[in-house]
Amino acid sequence: MQEPAAPVGAVASAATGASRELLAEGAVVLRGFARLEAASLVAAVAKIAAISPFRQMTTPGGFRMSVAMTNCGAAGWITDRAGYRYERVDPATGRAWPPLPSRFRALAARAAAMAGFAVFVPDACLINRYEPDAKLSLHRDEDERDLSAPVVSVSLGLPATFLWGGLSRKDRVRRVRLEHGDVVVWGGPARLVYHGVAPLADGDHPQTGRTRINLTLRKSL
Repeated sequence: MQEPAAPVGAVASAATGASRELLAEGAVVLRGFARLEAASLVAAVAKIAAISPFRQMTTPGGFRMSVAMTNCGAAGWITDRAGYRYERVDPATGRAWPPLPSRFRALAARAAAMAGFAVFVPDACLINRYEPDAKLSLHRDEDERDLSAPVVSVSLGLPATFLWGGLSRKDRVRRVRLEHGDVVVWGGPARLVYHGVAPLADGDHPQTGRTRINLTLRKSL
């Protein structure tokens, strides 16, 4: 069962111009938080993808994901027949993943602080590329060793419908529209909430074309 998005509360930040919408205890949407630096983030993603190209991975059950993925940082999240996990080496290239750009790390730390997590030092970034109709089923981020650290998710390009559930897969799901430059942060009691992305609607964005790019920064090791 799903219900329309409705922020629990919204607070404007004079320092960033972003509004802070509460999703749940430990989870917020920072509207427009990354908009001013979005072009540089998109450019950095292109450089990362030139080294470790986007690819559609296979789940342990043998299903090919509709979302294309790559990684940067000390380790990269992958999925294949062997399961979900982090690997220090890109299996597609046989080399280490590209380094985590300092602008990614700094943005994530600022967003986490605004969400109430004073110290966040990510070591990995999963980069998802959505094309029209691509989606991400409900799941929770549980493959990291340090679950006390929050997750910082940055939306770039086409708007998307973020699915925000609960601690059980059966919990009611809220639909939250995310625009270019929005950042979602969740941790603490919300760290293992189920979430996903509804099929992407077609469109054209001046910075990303017919795609949405999502940066998910985590403490993986």
